[in-house]
Amino acid sequence: MARVHNLQTLLRSLEEHTEGDKVSVREMLRAVGRRSYGPILLLLGFLAISPLAIIPGTTWLIALITLLIGGQILVGRSFPWVPRRVLKIELPRPALLKGIEVAEPYVSKVDRFLKPRLTILTEPPFAQLVALVCVGAALITFPLGLIPFGPVLPGLAVFLFGLGLTARDGIFLILAGTGFAAACWLLIHVWERIFG
Repeated sequence: MARVHNLQTLLRSLEEHTEGDKVSVREMLRAVGRRSYGPILLLLGFLAISPLAIIPGTTWLIALITLLIGGQILVGRSFPWVPRRVLKIELPRPALLKGIEVAEPYVSKVDRFLKPRLTILTEPPFAQLVALVCVGAALITFPLGLIPFGPVLPGLAVFLFGLGLTARDGIFLILAGTGFAAACWLLIHVWERIFG
């Protein structure tokens, strides 16, 4: 397993360390490193904006795991824990590979901008603030999951948070905060359209 420090190594690890027609949550977490929060959030964000997200229930499953991981960062747990029942859940590997294929043309461009900067934003107490926003992104994914493409913005926010934490790049954390703000605006806009 390669040490995940950017998007390219994440995708390569997912491709090389999973096999068969189905891939379990356990296999994906093992491929990116189960003992680090940044790569796990990066994985969850990638899955949330990949073709896997169109499978019914997947968006909410990803949001649930994101909520769990963000909550553990908030309480200061050293290593992430995921329930055994969740680890056993399987998803179609071809959809994962399709997401990797779609992402590949953009990977090097994204990674080119990644570098350690404003690293103070990746450390406590700012890391807890990032976790709190990830929890918020997961929570608003549940109602946004009821509208087409609604979960994309909170998923993108989690993806950028994962990139920022993994590469210790505070700029990406700021971008992620902007994505989360946009997701909140979308939720408020939809709410007003329905109930206003």
